[in-house]
Amino acid sequence: MSSISRLKKLQERYLSTRLIFVADIFLSCLASLFVVLGANYISQSGNLTQMFLVKYMVTSALASVLLFLLTGTYRIIIRHFSARDGIPFFFVALGKALILLAVMATSYTLGRAIPFILVMDFLLTLFLLLGIRISMIIAYEYINGRIQDRFRHKRVLVYGTTDKSVSVITRLQQSSQYKLIGFLVRSDGTHEILIDRLKVYSFNDEESFSRVVRKLSPDSILFTSGSDVRTEANGVIDYCSRLKVKALIMPPFNEVAESASLLKPREVKVEDLLGREEIRISLNEIDESFRDKVVMVTGAAGSIGSELCRQLSAFGLRKLILFDNGETPTHELRLELQDQYPDLPFVPVIGDVRNRNRLDYVFRTWHPQIVFHAAAYKHVPLMEENPAEAIHVNVIGTRNIADKCCEYGVEKMVMISTDKAVNPTNVMGCSKRIAEIYVQSLGLSIQNGGHPGKTRFVTTRFGNVLGSNGSVIPRFQEQLAQGGPLTVTHPDITRFFMTIPEACRLVMEAAALSEGNQILVFDMGEPVKIDTLARRMITLAGLEPDKDIKIEYTGLRPGEKLYEEVLSDKENTLPSFHERIRIAKVREYAFDEVTAATEKLEELSKKVDIPELIQLMKRLVPEYKSQNSEFEKYDRKD
Repeated sequence: MSSISRLKKLQERYLSTRLIFVADIFLSCLASLFVVLGANYISQSGNLTQMFLVKYMVTSALASVLLFLLTGTYRIIIRHFSARDGIPFFFVALGKALILLAVMATSYTLGRAIPFILVMDFLLTLFLLLGIRISMIIAYEYINGRIQDRFRHKRVLVYGTTDKSVSVITRLQQSSQYKLIGFLVRSDGTHEILIDRLKVYSFNDEESFSRVVRKLSPDSILFTSGSDVRTEANGVIDYCSRLKVKALIMPPFNEVAESASLLKPREVKVEDLLGREEIRISLNEIDESFRDKVVMVTGAAGSIGSELCRQLSAFGLRKLILFDNGETPTHELRLELQDQYPDLPFVPVIGDVRNRNRLDYVFRTWHPQIVFHAAAYKHVPLMEENPAEAIHVNVIGTRNIADKCCEYGVEKMVMISTDKAVNPTNVMGCSKRIAEIYVQSLGLSIQNGGHPGKTRFVTTRFGNVLGSNGSVIPRFQEQLAQGGPLTVTHPDITRFFMTIPEACRLVMEAAALSEGNQILVFDMGEPVKIDTLARRMITLAGLEPDKDIKIEYTGLRPGEKLYEEVLSDKENTLPSFHERIRIAKVREYAFDEVTAATEKLEELSKKVDIPELIQLMKRLVPEYKSQNSEFEKYDRKD
């Protein structure tokens, strides 16, 4: 029930017609009493006897009851009171005065005092009856207005007093949703300063934070910087969860956005707590690389592919080809991009990277100049159960794309790989490593003159992306919505995480600045315990781990590692053109040998000959050692 509904219900409950009837009689009699006592005080004669007073008040009360019943004024709804509704009150006050006149005339000699008393009684009665209603209407409108204003505008305290924090005043001053009520700083001292007439409030622990919240009743605390959110992950963010105050963050101006006018505060998500400082990329170089180019993205409707399309669309492309086998997500992506970039031609293509004829049609029809290859099967347990399909999509699909890039003179192909390709322990990781091997060996063969073509191949490796389809965060969100439990495979399992936008920014940076035929690995930061992630998500939902929401440990799944490889290890990488990107030192393969191996893999995957398929994969990638998998029996026993 809304606050406005509660106000109306309280009014109906406590301002019933019976109560109004009694209150009107009381006000009418009170007017009579004030007038009589006032007249007696003013005259200083003491002529008004006690009997006169009793008779006058009894007559006033009986006349009031009679007239209120006859006119029905007590049934008029006060909050709907209008000028026309005041007419019956005029007749009530006048009628009471006339009845008093008639009664007093039969008992007393009418002198100058009694007509004066009756006139004043009439005026004061009318004033009190109308005045109390007008006062109640004003109070009702004021309270109702305050409630509506509170309902429309969420009261916001801004964290910090940096330039970014203060800039929120300008960005939200015209907001119809948020009302800034001050600034909040972590400090041992007190602040008596004002910023644009907004007070700065200080706190240094949860108790002092709670005092500020009780005093101001904010609906939310607004952060303007990701670093502040991460700093306060175990401070303000936790305090807000326990006090049922929302933690919001103002998204930064997107580096590749054409307009920031639509940026609005949003709730802090677990991705904000796990993120890092915003990645700076070479916008000029990227713009020069992509402007007026025909760009193709495979797997365009997926998590990485769709974000790549969004960011690429801001760089003045001539045309963007959206290649995916999912009809509905491709349709939705096309509508989204057309709304945001109406001047950019989009070509949605429903197709499969395994279909060479379909790929040939796309390449010969639109002649893409840059290809981002994001189409892949990525779920480790599922691919462990379906290794033939993992090879058919991840290896043969990549080979098909790479071959068409060479055939049609594509300038650059960028393949999206994974950290699971490093010392793989599962089918999915090994299939991506074989795809890397094919792409790199083809590029080196072209570079050395052993194969026709001009395409330069770039492979990018990174770890888990936060919030991608089917990843752990959406899964935890679903489990939270169902009331738990949250399932974690092992209490000590860790993963490296990167947000989808920052991963795509680094992919574009790699595409623009890499010289080609390199495997580029991204700095993924520090590993995150999945158990910690689950508990943080429960806390952000305003609940208590192990009490409101349970956590269950289900055991490692087939092919799953307890710890992922550190991609940017300096022993295995070289520096590159970007501080967050390094060049992997990997073994080089002869293209002829790789071609023969991929053809055999294709044959085995079509026959679904799993034992031979797995054994060939292990021969091609000797570091592939199955873990927690039925395929461990095929590992070489050194």
